Amino acid sequence: MSTQPPADHSSDLASDIEPTATLIADKSGQSAEEKQKPHRPISRSRLVWRRLKGKPNFYIGGAIVALIVGFALFGDFFNIYEQGQQDVFNFNSPPSAQHYFGTDAIGVDLYASMTSALRKSLLIGFLAAPTATLVAAIMGSLAGYLGGPFEMFTNWLINLLLVLPVFYVLMIVSPAIADPSNLPAALQWLGFLPAWGLLVIAIGLFSWMIMAQIVKNQTKSLKEREYVKAARYMGVSTPTILRRHIVPNVASLLIIDGALGVAMAILAETSLSFFGLGIQAPDVSLGTLLQDGTGAAVSRPWLFVIPAAFLVALLTGVALVGDALRDAIDPTSEVNRA
Repeated sequence: MSTQPPADHSSDLASDIEPTATLIADKSGQSAEEKQKPHRPISRSRLVWRRLKGKPNFYIGGAIVALIVGFALFGDFFNIYEQGQQDVFNFNSPPSAQHYFGTDAIGVDLYASMTSALRKSLLIGFLAAPTATLVAAIMGSLAGYLGGPFEMFTNWLINLLLVLPVFYVLMIVSPAIADPSNLPAALQWLGFLPAWGLLVIAIGLFSWMIMAQIVKNQTKSLKEREYVKAARYMGVSTPTILRRHIVPNVASLLIIDGALGVAMAILAETSLSFFGLGIQAPDVSLGTLLQDGTGAAVSRPWLFVIPAAFLVALLTGVALVGDALRDAIDPTSEVNRA
Protein backbone atom coordinates (compact mmCIF):
# COMPACT_ATOMS: atom_id res chain seq x y z
CA MET A 1 0.00 0.00 0.00
CA SER A 2 1.37 3.43 -0.96
CA THR A 3 2.15 5.75 1.94
CA GLN A 4 1.92 8.91 -0.15
CA PRO A 5 -1.21 11.02 0.55
CA PRO A 6 -3.53 12.00 -2.27
CA ALA A 7 -2.99 15.34 -3.97
CA ASP A 8 -4.91 18.25 -2.49
CA HIS A 9 -6.88 20.16 -5.10
CA SER A 10 -9.27 21.88 -2.70
CA SER A 11 -8.05 25.32 -3.74
CA ASP A 12 -8.68 24.74 -7.46
CA LEU A 13 -11.55 26.35 -9.29
CA ALA A 14 -14.79 24.50 -9.80
CA SER A 15 -13.83 23.99 -13.43
CA ASP A 16 -10.99 21.75 -12.26
CA ILE A 17 -13.52 19.19 -10.92
CA GLU A 18 -14.89 16.70 -13.39
CA PRO A 19 -18.47 15.55 -12.62
CA THR A 20 -19.39 11.94 -13.27
CA ALA A 21 -23.13 12.42 -13.61
CA THR A 22 -25.84 15.07 -14.04
CA LEU A 23 -29.41 15.45 -12.87
CA ILE A 24 -31.76 12.56 -13.56
CA ALA A 25 -35.23 13.09 -15.03
CA ASP A 26 -38.15 10.64 -14.79
CA LYS A 27 -40.10 9.21 -17.74
CA SER A 28 -42.99 11.68 -17.36
CA GLY A 29 -40.68 14.55 -18.26
CA GLN A 30 -41.01 16.19 -14.85
CA SER A 31 -37.85 16.93 -12.90
CA ALA A 32 -37.05 14.22 -10.41
CA GLU A 33 -35.35 14.71 -7.11
CA GLU A 34 -31.93 16.21 -7.70
CA LYS A 35 -29.34 13.52 -7.53
CA GLN A 36 -25.71 13.73 -8.33
CA LYS A 37 -22.94 11.21 -7.93
CA PRO A 38 -19.78 12.17 -6.05
CA HIS A 39 -17.22 14.10 -8.06
CA ARG A 40 -14.10 12.31 -9.22
CA PRO A 41 -10.91 14.32 -8.49
CA ILE A 42 -8.94 15.05 -11.62
CA SER A 43 -5.34 13.86 -11.80
CA ARG A 44 -2.60 16.44 -11.34
CA SER A 45 -1.23 15.98 -14.86
CA ARG A 46 -4.66 16.57 -16.42
CA LEU A 47 -5.19 19.51 -14.10
CA VAL A 48 -1.93 21.10 -15.21
CA TRP A 49 -2.77 20.46 -18.87
CA ARG A 50 -6.23 22.01 -18.41
CA ARG A 51 -4.66 25.14 -16.99
CA LEU A 52 -2.04 25.23 -19.72
CA LYS A 53 -4.73 25.20 -22.40
CA GLY A 54 -6.01 28.49 -21.01
CA LYS A 55 -2.61 30.20 -21.21
CA PRO A 56 -1.97 32.17 -24.42
CA ASN A 57 1.70 32.35 -23.43
CA PHE A 58 1.95 28.59 -23.82
CA TYR A 59 0.65 28.60 -27.39
CA ILE A 60 2.66 31.63 -28.48
CA GLY A 61 5.91 30.47 -26.87
CA GLY A 62 5.40 26.88 -27.99
CA ALA A 63 4.78 27.97 -31.59
CA ILE A 64 7.94 30.12 -31.59
CA VAL A 65 10.10 27.33 -30.16
CA ALA A 66 8.57 24.72 -32.49
CA LEU A 67 9.22 26.88 -35.55
CA ILE A 68 12.84 27.53 -34.58
CA VAL A 69 13.48 23.87 -33.74
CA GLY A 70 11.84 22.84 -37.00
CA PHE A 71 13.99 25.30 -38.92
CA ALA A 72 17.14 24.00 -37.21
CA LEU A 73 16.30 20.37 -37.97
CA PHE A 74 14.81 20.60 -41.44
CA GLY A 75 15.95 23.94 -42.82
CA ASP A 76 18.83 22.38 -44.73
CA PHE A 77 16.38 20.54 -46.98
CA PHE A 78 15.50 23.86 -48.62
CA ASN A 79 19.08 25.00 -49.19
CA ILE A 80 21.69 23.88 -51.72
CA TYR A 81 24.64 25.06 -49.65
CA GLU A 82 26.22 23.28 -46.70
CA GLN A 83 27.62 24.84 -43.57
CA GLY A 84 31.04 26.35 -44.30
CA GLN A 85 30.66 26.02 -48.08
CA GLN A 86 31.90 29.10 -49.93
CA ASP A 87 30.43 30.83 -52.96
CA VAL A 88 33.42 32.60 -54.51
CA PHE A 89 31.14 34.66 -56.76
CA ASN A 90 29.13 36.15 -53.90
CA PHE A 91 31.13 37.87 -51.18
CA ASN A 92 29.10 39.97 -48.72
CA SER A 93 25.98 39.27 -50.74
CA PRO A 94 22.69 40.50 -49.21
CA PRO A 95 19.72 38.11 -48.84
CA SER A 96 18.52 36.90 -52.23
CA ALA A 97 16.80 33.99 -53.92
CA GLN A 98 20.16 32.22 -54.14
CA HIS A 99 21.33 32.98 -50.61
CA TYR A 100 18.26 33.35 -48.42
CA PHE A 101 20.11 35.06 -45.56
CA GLY A 102 23.01 36.44 -47.60
CA THR A 103 26.71 35.59 -47.34
CA ASP A 104 29.63 36.78 -45.24
CA ALA A 105 32.99 38.28 -46.22
CA ILE A 106 34.34 34.95 -47.52
CA GLY A 107 31.18 33.88 -49.31
CA VAL A 108 29.84 31.43 -46.68
CA ASP A 109 26.07 31.04 -46.86
CA LEU A 110 24.51 32.49 -43.68
CA TYR A 111 21.36 30.36 -44.00
CA ALA A 112 23.41 27.15 -43.74
CA SER A 113 25.41 28.63 -40.87
CA MET A 114 22.19 29.58 -39.03
CA THR A 115 20.74 26.07 -39.16
CA SER A 116 23.98 24.58 -37.86
CA ALA A 117 24.36 27.27 -35.18
CA LEU A 118 20.82 26.79 -33.95
CA ARG A 119 21.28 23.03 -33.69
CA LYS A 120 24.41 23.52 -31.58
CA SER A 121 22.89 26.18 -29.30
CA LEU A 122 19.65 24.23 -28.84
CA LEU A 123 21.55 21.05 -28.08
CA ILE A 124 23.63 22.80 -25.43
CA GLY A 125 20.58 24.51 -23.91
CA PHE A 126 18.40 21.40 -23.77
CA LEU A 127 21.22 19.36 -22.20
CA ALA A 128 22.74 21.90 -19.81
CA ALA A 129 19.42 22.90 -18.21
CA PRO A 130 18.36 19.32 -17.27
CA THR A 131 21.92 18.70 -16.02
CA ALA A 132 21.66 21.64 -13.63
CA THR A 133 18.16 20.57 -12.55
CA LEU A 134 19.34 17.01 -11.89
CA VAL A 135 22.25 18.23 -9.75
CA ALA A 136 19.89 20.54 -7.85
CA ALA A 137 17.42 17.70 -7.20
CA ILE A 138 20.14 15.34 -5.91
CA MET A 139 22.04 17.83 -3.78
CA GLY A 140 18.98 19.62 -2.43
CA SER A 141 17.00 16.50 -1.52
CA LEU A 142 19.99 14.79 0.12
CA ALA A 143 20.90 17.89 2.12
CA GLY A 144 17.33 18.43 3.28
CA TYR A 145 16.68 14.79 4.17
CA LEU A 146 20.02 13.82 5.72
CA GLY A 147 20.79 17.13 7.44
CA GLY A 148 23.80 17.27 9.71
CA PRO A 149 27.30 17.45 8.18
CA PHE A 150 26.07 16.89 4.64
CA GLU A 151 23.67 19.83 4.90
CA MET A 152 26.44 22.00 6.31
CA PHE A 153 28.74 21.01 3.45
CA THR A 154 26.01 21.69 0.86
CA ASN A 155 25.26 25.10 2.37
CA TRP A 156 28.95 25.97 2.31
CA LEU A 157 29.30 24.83 -1.31
CA ILE A 158 26.18 26.72 -2.43
CA ASN A 159 27.27 29.92 -0.71
CA LEU A 160 30.74 29.62 -2.21
CA LEU A 161 29.46 29.14 -5.74
CA LEU A 162 26.87 31.90 -5.39
CA VAL A 163 29.46 34.52 -4.45
CA LEU A 164 31.80 33.46 -7.26
CA PRO A 165 31.33 35.33 -10.56
CA VAL A 166 30.17 32.35 -12.60
CA PHE A 167 30.90 33.97 -15.94
CA TYR A 168 34.52 34.58 -14.99
CA VAL A 169 34.84 31.04 -13.67
CA LEU A 170 33.65 29.75 -17.04
CA MET A 171 36.17 32.03 -18.68
CA ILE A 172 38.92 30.40 -16.59
CA VAL A 173 37.88 26.88 -17.59
CA SER A 174 37.36 27.87 -21.24
CA PRO A 175 40.87 26.74 -22.33
CA ALA A 176 39.94 23.21 -21.30
CA ILE A 177 36.68 23.55 -23.22
CA ALA A 178 38.51 24.66 -26.35
CA ASP A 179 41.19 21.97 -26.00
CA PRO A 180 40.39 18.94 -23.77
CA SER A 181 44.14 18.22 -23.50
CA ASN A 182 44.31 21.20 -21.11
CA LEU A 183 42.15 19.35 -18.58
CA PRO A 184 43.75 18.48 -15.22
CA ALA A 185 45.19 14.98 -14.94
CA ALA A 186 42.26 13.82 -12.78
CA LEU A 187 39.81 14.87 -15.50
CA GLN A 188 41.65 13.60 -18.55
CA TRP A 189 39.05 10.88 -18.92
CA LEU A 190 36.65 13.60 -20.08
CA GLY A 191 38.83 14.10 -23.13
CA PHE A 192 36.58 11.87 -25.23
CA LEU A 193 33.83 14.51 -25.04
CA PRO A 194 33.60 17.16 -27.77
CA ALA A 195 34.11 20.80 -26.81
CA TRP A 196 30.39 21.49 -26.68
CA GLY A 197 29.92 18.52 -24.32
CA LEU A 198 32.42 20.03 -21.88
CA LEU A 199 30.56 23.33 -22.20
CA VAL A 200 27.30 21.57 -21.26
CA ILE A 201 28.94 20.15 -18.12
CA ALA A 202 30.49 23.51 -17.20
CA ILE A 203 27.21 25.42 -17.55
CA GLY A 204 25.25 22.71 -15.74
CA LEU A 205 27.64 22.55 -12.78
CA PHE A 206 27.42 26.30 -12.19
CA SER A 207 23.64 26.71 -12.55
CA TRP A 208 22.11 24.49 -9.86
CA MET A 209 22.65 26.37 -6.60
CA ILE A 210 19.47 28.43 -6.19
CA MET A 211 17.12 25.57 -7.07
CA ALA A 212 19.07 23.22 -4.77
CA GLN A 213 18.46 25.66 -1.91
CA ILE A 214 14.73 25.66 -2.65
CA VAL A 215 14.59 21.86 -2.93
CA LYS A 216 16.50 21.51 0.35
CA ASN A 217 14.00 23.71 2.22
CA GLN A 218 11.05 21.84 0.73
CA THR A 219 12.61 18.49 1.61
CA LYS A 220 13.12 19.53 5.23
CA SER A 221 9.39 20.21 5.44
CA LEU A 222 8.37 17.04 3.58
CA LYS A 223 10.44 14.69 5.71
CA GLU A 224 8.27 15.60 8.71
CA ARG A 225 5.09 14.44 6.96
CA GLU A 226 3.39 11.34 8.32
CA TYR A 227 3.75 9.27 5.16
CA VAL A 228 7.51 9.89 5.03
CA LYS A 229 7.89 9.02 8.72
CA ALA A 230 5.82 5.88 8.19
CA ALA A 231 8.03 4.80 5.30
CA ARG A 232 11.14 5.43 7.37
CA TYR A 233 9.80 3.44 10.33
CA MET A 234 8.89 0.57 7.99
CA GLY A 235 12.56 0.33 7.00
CA VAL A 236 12.33 1.82 3.52
CA SER A 237 15.78 2.86 2.34
CA THR A 238 16.73 6.52 1.97
CA PRO A 239 17.14 6.38 -1.84
CA THR A 240 13.68 4.84 -2.15
CA ILE A 241 12.09 7.46 0.08
CA LEU A 242 13.73 10.22 -1.91
CA ARG A 243 12.68 8.67 -5.21
CA ARG A 244 9.07 7.86 -4.24
CA HIS A 245 8.08 10.56 -1.78
CA ILE A 246 10.44 13.54 -1.81
CA VAL A 247 11.38 14.17 -5.44
CA PRO A 248 7.82 13.67 -6.84
CA ASN A 249 6.55 16.31 -4.42
CA VAL A 250 9.09 18.86 -5.65
CA ALA A 251 8.83 17.79 -9.28
CA SER A 252 6.77 20.85 -10.19
CA LEU A 253 9.57 23.14 -9.05
CA LEU A 254 12.11 21.09 -10.98
CA ILE A 255 10.02 21.20 -14.16
CA ILE A 256 9.76 24.98 -13.96
CA ASP A 257 13.47 25.28 -13.26
CA GLY A 258 14.34 23.01 -16.18
CA ALA A 259 12.14 24.94 -18.62
CA LEU A 260 13.40 28.37 -17.62
CA GLY A 261 16.95 27.03 -17.38
CA VAL A 262 17.01 26.29 -21.10
CA ALA A 263 16.91 30.00 -21.90
CA MET A 264 19.62 30.74 -19.34
CA ALA A 265 21.86 27.98 -20.71
CA ILE A 266 21.47 29.20 -24.30
CA LEU A 267 22.23 32.75 -23.19
CA ALA A 268 25.31 31.57 -21.26
CA GLU A 269 26.61 29.61 -24.26
CA THR A 270 25.96 32.55 -26.59
CA SER A 271 27.79 34.96 -24.27
CA LEU A 272 30.82 32.70 -23.91
CA SER A 273 31.01 31.98 -27.62
CA PHE A 274 30.59 35.68 -28.41
CA PHE A 275 33.77 36.40 -26.46
CA GLY A 276 35.58 33.46 -28.04
CA LEU A 277 35.45 31.32 -24.89
CA GLY A 278 32.84 28.75 -25.87
CA ILE A 279 32.30 27.13 -29.25
CA GLN A 280 35.40 27.41 -31.41
CA ALA A 281 35.85 27.39 -35.20
CA PRO A 282 35.13 25.52 -37.37
CA ASP A 283 32.00 24.88 -35.26
CA VAL A 284 29.39 27.63 -35.18
CA SER A 285 26.75 28.71 -32.68
CA LEU A 286 24.59 31.77 -32.21
CA GLY A 287 27.39 33.35 -30.19
CA THR A 288 30.03 32.89 -32.90
CA LEU A 289 27.69 34.26 -35.59
CA LEU A 290 26.91 37.31 -33.46
CA GLN A 291 30.61 37.84 -32.82
CA ASP A 292 31.38 37.62 -36.54
CA GLY A 293 28.54 39.97 -37.45
CA THR A 294 29.17 42.63 -34.83
CA GLY A 295 31.75 44.48 -36.90
CA ALA A 296 29.41 44.49 -39.91
CA ALA A 297 26.22 45.52 -38.08
CA VAL A 298 26.09 48.81 -40.00
CA SER A 299 27.62 48.00 -43.38
CA ARG A 300 26.19 44.45 -43.73
CA PRO A 301 23.34 44.36 -41.20
CA TRP A 302 22.03 40.92 -42.21
CA LEU A 303 25.12 39.29 -40.70
CA PHE A 304 24.19 40.61 -37.26
CA VAL A 305 20.45 41.26 -37.35
CA ILE A 306 19.41 37.76 -38.48
CA PRO A 307 21.32 35.83 -35.74
CA ALA A 308 20.24 38.41 -33.14
CA ALA A 309 16.59 38.08 -34.21
CA PHE A 310 16.74 34.29 -33.93
CA LEU A 311 18.33 34.54 -30.48
CA VAL A 312 15.74 37.02 -29.18
CA ALA A 313 12.87 34.96 -30.61
CA LEU A 314 14.24 31.73 -29.13
CA LEU A 315 14.76 33.20 -25.65
CA THR A 316 11.32 34.83 -25.76
CA GLY A 317 9.61 31.60 -26.78
CA VAL A 318 11.32 29.53 -24.08
CA ALA A 319 10.55 32.18 -21.46
CA LEU A 320 6.87 32.26 -22.44
CA VAL A 321 6.58 28.47 -22.20
CA GLY A 322 8.36 28.45 -18.85
CA ASP A 323 6.13 31.24 -17.54
CA ALA A 324 2.99 29.36 -18.62
CA LEU A 325 4.26 26.16 -16.96
CA ARG A 326 4.92 28.04 -13.74
CA ASP A 327 1.40 29.47 -13.67
CA ALA A 328 -0.16 26.08 -14.51
CA ILE A 329 1.79 24.13 -11.92
CA ASP A 330 1.63 26.80 -9.22
CA PRO A 331 -1.46 29.01 -9.73
CA THR A 332 -0.51 31.23 -6.77
CA SER A 333 2.55 32.48 -8.69
CA GLU A 334 0.29 34.39 -11.09
CA VAL A 335 -1.58 35.95 -8.16
CA ASN A 336 1.66 36.98 -6.50
CA ARG A 337 2.88 38.74 -9.63
CA ALA A 338 -0.38 40.64 -10.09
